[in-house]
Formats: sequence, C-alpha cells, structure tokens
Amino acid sequence: MFIDRLMGKVKKLENPTVMGLDPKLEYIPLSIRKKNLELYGNNFKAASESILEFNKRLIDAVSDIIPAIKPQLAYYEMYGTEGLRAFEETVKYGRQKGLLVIADGKRNDIGSTSEAYSRSYLGEALLEDSETKAVYDVDALTVNGYLGIDGIKPMIEDCIKFRKGIFVLVKTSNPSSVQLQDMAVEDGRKVYEVMADLVMDWGSNIIGECGYSSVGAVVGATWPQQLKELRERMPNICFLVPGYGAQGGGAEDVAGAFDKNGLGAIVNASRSLMCAYKSKKWEDKFSEEEFDIACREEAIDMRNKLQNV
Repeated sequence: MFIDRLMGKVKKLENPTVMGLDPKLEYIPLSIRKKNLELYGNNFKAASESILEFNKRLIDAVSDIIPAIKPQLAYYEMYGTEGLRAFEETVKYGRQKGLLVIADGKRNDIGSTSEAYSRSYLGEALLEDSETKAVYDVDALTVNGYLGIDGIKPMIEDCIKFRKGIFVLVKTSNPSSVQLQDMAVEDGRKVYEVMADLVMDWGSNIIGECGYSSVGAVVGATWPQQLKELRERMPNICFLVPGYGAQGGGAEDVAGAFDKNGLGAIVNASRSLMCAYKSKKWEDKFSEEEFDIACREEAIDMRNKLQNV
C-alpha cells in the first residue's frame, strides 16, 4: 500500500521532506541552458532538456536523504510534448533512485473523465485487445475533491488496485484560499472542514498497517492553527504540507501536522531546495554550478529542523 511505503521511508530516513520539482528556466544554471541551446536551438526541446538535466542532478543530490519528490505538472505541460517527456523521464529517474513520486496535478472531473485522469497517473490505460499499460506510473497524485465523490471514486479504486495514493485539497497554502475554503455552511463548519470530513470518509477503506490512509490531504504550512485542528479532526489521514520555505512556512509552523510519533505528514519545499544556491544562506559558499550541492545542504538543514519540532 502506498501509505505504508511512504511512512516506511519517512521512518527509515527520519525525514518527512518532499522536494518539489517546479523548474523555471531562470532557476537553471546558464551553462546547462546554453549547452542545450547550441544542441537543439531556441525551442521547447532545449528548454525541456535543460529541465531534465537540472532535475536529475537535484535528485542525485538528495535521493539518499529524502523519501519523495513532487514534480508540478504545469511546469512541464507549458513546454508541450517535450515538457511532458521531461516529466515522464523525471518520474522514471526518481523511481530508479528509490524515491516515491507524487505528481502535483490537482486533477479531477466526473465520471469517465476522472477515470481517464486516474488511468493516466495511477492506473493503466486501455489498449487494443483489452491489454492495459501504465502511462506515467507515479506513486501518488494531488487531486481536487470539490466535485464530490463522482470525481474521487475512480481514483480510490485505482489506489486500491495499483497500490497508489492521492492527496485531496483541503486547506491550501495560498492567502486567497479564505475566500471559499473558510466560508461557513449551515451547520457551522467551514468549507475546508466539510472537505476534511469527506476525506476521512473517502479514505476509511484504504488504511494501511501504519494506521494512515492512502487517501491523504493537502494542508498548507501557512495555516499552522488549522494544521493542528485538522490533525485532531483527521487522525487517520496523512497530510501533504506545501508552503514551507519560499512561501513563508517554517518548521514551527508545520509541527501541528505530525502525530506524537512524528509521523502522519510530509512537508514539501520547492524553491528553497531547487534554488538554494541563490539564497543568502548559501550564495557565498556555493556557485551557480554547485546548485546540487547547495540543494543537499539545504535539504539536510530542513531535515534537522523538522526533526526538532
């Protein structure tokens, strides 16, 4: 089961860190970009090759100290088929290095369309003569649950069948989430609390030996009080916590996401790891060409801080 694999790696490495791979070209050293411009020209191929090389070196730098990576699909889709190829190769490379891979796509729809999304990332696509084959074959996918059970059911079925996981948006890290998610409904609950209760229900039949469900929740580090409250409200749900680092969340902000054993949550950092070499902390120590070494140092620093919450 996905959640047992995830919690097992968190325990083994004593680290709940997830590295987000949301690569923009300006994050990538100029030497890598120039090389691919010379090879392929100023096109999507060159951009995607630069992204892939950047990702591989970042993965190499931290694969022995973190349990998972989270590539954000938008940064790959923007470069068309070449970008999606870079995404696919990133997924394969991460898994080869022993990392779990969470695709951050926030996918959902209803009926057969939701089923198609699920088959693309969690299950297998149907070919001729009833043959099926995995497409991207990630370990988990972020999803939007605001269409209700119609959009979630096909994904849960694939999670069970293929030992995968999903993380459902509950309380997102962006400031404007309050416009909708903090609105009160007739019974007094906030909208995000309604979603939390639905996620508890949706995940009740897919709980692993670790005591958590393979149906998880996305809860932002920028809402520390809500993290604490939702931890109590959702005792069997693993949290994916974005918003650490560049978005302002720190170790003390995410403390409430964990149970008494330090489990039950994984914390995502993207820019603070990918672009560590640009930060004031490391810019005097590491050059642009040493971005991967800076990333590792920042990942170790993040791990140590999370271990002490």
